[in-house]
Amino acid sequence: MPLLDDFSGFEFEDLMEDVFRNLGYENVHQARKTADEGRDILMEEVVDGTRRGVVVECKHTGSVGRPVVQKLHSAIATYDYDGPKRGIVVTTGQFSAPAEEYATRLRQNGDPYPIELIDGTDLRDIADEVGLDLYNGRIEILCNETLRPFDPASGVDAPVREAARDIQNLDADTLPEPHKLVDFQPYLTISARTDAVFETSVGVIHRINESNRFVIHATRGEPSIADSRLADLIANNGQQAVELDSDRFSTMFDDVDVTRYGQTETDYKEWAVSRLQRHHTTTVTYTGGNNVTYEKKCEPKQSDISVQAISPLYVPRVRQTLQLQQYTYPYSYYAAGPSRVAIEDGIHRCVHCEKENAKSYTYCANCGSINCGSHIKTERLEGTPVCTGCAVTERFVLKTKYFYDEENLEEFRSEYEQMALHEKAMENTPLVGGLLVSVVLLLGFILTSGVV
Repeated sequence: MPLLDDFSGFEFEDLMEDVFRNLGYENVHQARKTADEGRDILMEEVVDGTRRGVVVECKHTGSVGRPVVQKLHSAIATYDYDGPKRGIVVTTGQFSAPAEEYATRLRQNGDPYPIELIDGTDLRDIADEVGLDLYNGRIEILCNETLRPFDPASGVDAPVREAARDIQNLDADTLPEPHKLVDFQPYLTISARTDAVFETSVGVIHRINESNRFVIHATRGEPSIADSRLADLIANNGQQAVELDSDRFSTMFDDVDVTRYGQTETDYKEWAVSRLQRHHTTTVTYTGGNNVTYEKKCEPKQSDISVQAISPLYVPRVRQTLQLQQYTYPYSYYAAGPSRVAIEDGIHRCVHCEKENAKSYTYCANCGSINCGSHIKTERLEGTPVCTGCAVTERFVLKTKYFYDEENLEEFRSEYEQMALHEKAMENTPLVGGLLVSVVLLLGFILTSGVV
């Protein structure tokens, strides 16, 4: 099957825009299709500190002759760019001998506008470098960088211990080692620019000149926009990305998973362009030359939208599971070294009512539960916290007492039997206080009645 056989000329230009962007060129965008000036793609490169403009002519054809190269040379010369310039002709086919001779002579003569020729054979080498499937024109996403899944200065377990420090009756420094799972999730940062002008017989009625940048979750299915917290995490920590070395991370985590990118870069680019088309589409009301009011739907064309950068990066989604006796506490977050975006905090959740955001939580050492204030009591015999879920109870002086177990209850029964009457009464101080107040009031009433 011929190389990229089913592609139109415009589709080939669109593909090469993505290819050059992946090769590291900057400000890559297609030239406006207003006239055939021999300039299909415009971009920039920095060589030895010098920024240079690059003009590209794309030819999806079997053979490219000398006239095409000559035409590009003229297009470079007339291209309004403040700095040195050069050109590239890229084709899926091959170049004629006169075309190659002309390009070679430009270079040998030190022409200010040299031209590089890239043929179908060269494209195969480029394909290997950028992950391009030559036969369907899709660019695979090649990424081996990730945000840090933990802070080397504090260790993998640090987030769980930090979360547990405000749990009363729980020593965070003596916690057992949690089970640790990290799943490296694929994300893309896409930067694009929309430049569109809408005109009628009365002139320009609407203009769009806007840059957009968004972060998307890039698994299988429809891409989803990352929330602002996660987008900020990626933006603020992307420069500190490290190599995604599964073998190394498996020595620090119990389980390591890598979720691969669900679609090709080309797919995500097409999705981004469609999204921006919808975002910028609007209906404009204007008055014509005949003083009649009209409405016009202004929808940018695909050629009005230039995707300037597609930057892949893995984001570690860490789930640590803390086992305290019979209870399990999950703690999940997106990680970037010491920075985190919380996903789930099972440590600050009452095991009995699942209440979150309580004023305080207390650990029950008897069963391992973490409880809100409504489900924690003071154990009568030892004076330490016990939860309402595991405690055994009995009423003394009409007040419920809480005990770790039957053994503690039986021990207190024995103590209670040995108490003096006033000591037994003080096991329910509100009741005693209430009785005293009642007696005082009664005496007052009697004395008042007697005087009268």
